Amino acid sequence: MKNHNIITVVAYLLLCCSLLPSSTTALLLPSPTQHIVSRPHHNRQPTLTSLHVTSSSSINEDDSPRTLISKGMNSFCNGDVSTSLQYFDKANDSVPDNKLTPYLWQRGISYYYLEKFQEGHEQFSLDVRVNPLDVEEIVWDIACLARMNDSRFFPVENQMSLPKGKKDRRKIMSTVYSLFRNDGATEYDLREAGHDSNISDEFYSLFYLGLYCEIRGETSKAEMYMKMAERSKYATGAGYGDYMSACARVHCKLRGWVV
Repeated sequence: MKNHNIITVVAYLLLCCSLLPSSTTALLLPSPTQHIVSRPHHNRQPTLTSLHVTSSSSINEDDSPRTLISKGMNSFCNGDVSTSLQYFDKANDSVPDNKLTPYLWQRGISYYYLEKFQEGHEQFSLDVRVNPLDVEEIVWDIACLARMNDSRFFPVENQMSLPKGKKDRRKIMSTVYSLFRNDGATEYDLREAGHDSNISDEFYSLFYLGLYCEIRGETSKAEMYMKMAERSKYATGAGYGDYMSACARVHCKLRGWVV
């Protein structure tokens, strides 16, 4: 998942090569580092509605799946989550037999922010089948399940897990995984893991602490963590082009947490 996910990219390339004629095998899943447009303005607090009606481009029936995904990512990063979903849906529909569906993790995130939690759960469940070692896919699915149940207690039924004996290759994600699955890690553990590591891990610890507190109904702490993630050295510097950095900014805007 995200720009760290080599497995997903390779799998998608193989999929495209098997589905498309040779003249179109240049179709690639766009890198999250290629989608960022101008930095958003922070001088106002957009509402959920206003963020969903500011699309900068229209859906072209002749666009390739790669272009549609890229446009969807751009729309999301500009705060237009509703339009991003339209692009992702169109990309999915343009590839026969739903063979693109398990690779559209971006669509799952859009579902979450549009409060389509059942659809988000279904998307991430498919994602994990082709990318079983990605903690973030599992965590977002747990978030969708928790919001579906409208409960601060994380669901055990239907909760996915990593294959036995396996773990995400990113060190910080072991703690994220344990926290969301209630396997022993605490909020304090994740804070410390991010604090004692590099700026990327610091951002991801803050981001997932924000998401964790949100789905537990702890709004004040969720706001604190997500704003810290948005303003972190990684999100404002080297990681500005990371799709999850954009996700932190969109999250804060949608919740009205913009200063």
